[in-house]
Amino acid sequence: MLLMQFSAAMDDFPPISGWTPEEIQAHIGFMIETNGKLAADGELVDAQGLAAPEQAKIVRAGAGGAPVVTEGPFPETKEFLAGYWIVDCDTPERAVELAAYVSTAPGPGGAPLNMPIEVRPIMSAPPEDL
Repeated sequence: MLLMQFSAAMDDFPPISGWTPEEIQAHIGFMIETNGKLAADGELVDAQGLAAPEQAKIVRAGAGGAPVVTEGPFPETKEFLAGYWIVDCDTPERAVELAAYVSTAPGPGGAPLNMPIEVRPIMSAPPEDL
């Protein structure tokens, strides 16, 4: 799984709300093109962009299992998950290559964002030693 992280603390680029429509279209176009290539190569399982943190909810079970909901934004959280890809790669190294490529998505002025992409294997079962 490739996890696209953004951070409120990142000074490299302004929040997407400050981007021009052309910059947003270039960014989304890059993502659509990337997903198409991954699909054509047989590596794409799923990919989704996520709504902004302001639309997030944190849910915990309260008394009797009733949901207790905390609505975003969450000022204590500096980083947030912006989207993800589930890819089916032949090697872990290939997943790292894909993450590096996705990291180059264009941002303001067309410059690569070089955003952090977390690469994490999806477990099919718990480790044998458990």
